[in-house]
Amino acid sequence: MQREEFVQQLWLDYVHQHPDIGGLRLWPMEAPAEYLAILTLNHGPYGIDALLPTLAHFGYRRQHRHAMADRGLLVSLLAPPGDAAWLVLAELQLGTLSRGPRQCLEALVAQAPPEDRRGQNLLCRGRPWPMPDWPTYQALRRAHPLAGWLAVMGPRMHHAGFDCQRLGHDLIDLDLQMRQVGLTGNPDRHHGIFPISPLLDYRFYPTASQRLAFAEGDEHRIELGGVALVQKQVSANQERAAELLLPHHTRCEMS
Repeated sequence: MQREEFVQQLWLDYVHQHPDIGGLRLWPMEAPAEYLAILTLNHGPYGIDALLPTLAHFGYRRQHRHAMADRGLLVSLLAPPGDAAWLVLAELQLGTLSRGPRQCLEALVAQAPPEDRRGQNLLCRGRPWPMPDWPTYQALRRAHPLAGWLAVMGPRMHHAGFDCQRLGHDLIDLDLQMRQVGLTGNPDRHHGIFPISPLLDYRFYPTASQRLAFAEGDEHRIELGGVALVQKQVSANQERAAELLLPHHTRCEMS
């Protein structure tokens, strides 16, 4: 697999889960995302350290690592070759969960077939373990919203972020257009997987909830992610918006 195929599979899986994003026509279809936010967990082959060799094969290089103890996350910013979308790889730390939810999530992950624990497409093949039942999902979600999300979705792309400047529009104008198509943005910098730096203006747009069939056959609607718009507050800054995405105080040294 080459990088272009990997990104295409990520995107196809994402728009399949979020058809309202796949149908957006507010900017050209070929407009590149600024970053792709991927959620995973520090367990087995799905941990960041295990995934990095494959991502390096695709040409991605880790530039920064951020620790967010209040969210139980380690987040790595991976730069692509050229001008493509950055990867923002957020890893839920299972040690931040209490024993019951942690063991529950670990038991789910352990049910993934051996053939689904290897390969270069671990982040774009969907949930590799069986669907949990509704009470298990609810218990995990109460323990940590991202634990519940991972239980039903598996390691995969949570949302795409677009830089308004690269789209050639102002955030205020795009926000109005998003509202007109039924997507309401949240300006809270803590809305989404991780907090956003004050160097960026930001909107996160949750997509429509999807009806999923749980293990015992009952169906429930849950929110699966969304799309984000960002805009640099200092347009003269030559760094990519993705490089400024996460608060500087969360950055930690890489060994």
